[in-house]
Amino acid sequence: MATSPAEKDPTLEGRKEGAWREIAAIDAAFERGEIDTDGWHRAMMDLIVPAYLAAENPRAQSGHGGDEKRWEQARRPIVRAIDRSGTFLDVGCASGLLMESVRTWAAQDGFDIEPYGLDISPELAQLARDRLPYWSDRILVGNAADWTADRRFDFVRTCVSYVPKPHRPELTRHLLHNVAAPDGRLIIGVYNEEVERRYREEEVASWGFRIAGHHEVPHPDDNRLVRRVFWIDAPQRSTAGSRGESATARRRRGL
Repeated sequence: MATSPAEKDPTLEGRKEGAWREIAAIDAAFERGEIDTDGWHRAMMDLIVPAYLAAENPRAQSGHGGDEKRWEQARRPIVRAIDRSGTFLDVGCASGLLMESVRTWAAQDGFDIEPYGLDISPELAQLARDRLPYWSDRILVGNAADWTADRRFDFVRTCVSYVPKPHRPELTRHLLHNVAAPDGRLIIGVYNEEVERRYREEEVASWGFRIAGHHEVPHPDDNRLVRRVFWIDAPQRSTAGSRGESATARRRRGL
């Protein structure tokens, strides 16, 4: 039986997601049929966009309340999914700070990453363009649920919670097959979850996706929680006359 919001530990839930009560209310309104999919997105933007725009630093403008050290602790797990040089799309890029950070962190691991950003909010996309004028043409506006570009990306990072719950399998499938490049990788996270169960990973696997890898680090403030990221490899390019697996797949297997 699902736990009601009144029964949940508010400290634990707040460390998992700061606006958990508000998000739960929006989800409940959608489930009751009081708002449709467009209304759900509007409600989420009304919750998030003003708070991000009012924030005073790029971390807070990307939804993180800590300092630079804590930002790196919270987001660096993403680069564990990066195993080569290539393009990186941050879905829900907000201030664009993750674009910058992933490029820096991946370089420390020996990989050259060219970052791109996508946000459903024109205001947040403009915030990122103003911060990163040298990448302004790489920061795009669109709803990840049906957005496509004239190129595909080697690495696509997202959260499945960017759409209402019934649409999450479709979002995952769309990003994997239409936005990630053949032989690319869809990265999901970072999530704060209880230590005992990989809930989000199990959920995505239940939709028929094969999890290619995962990584987790302890939460700095609560030993009941860990920060998790996991990834799915896109289907390999099918080319007439090709033989065997791709070079990328062989590199990933260490061959």
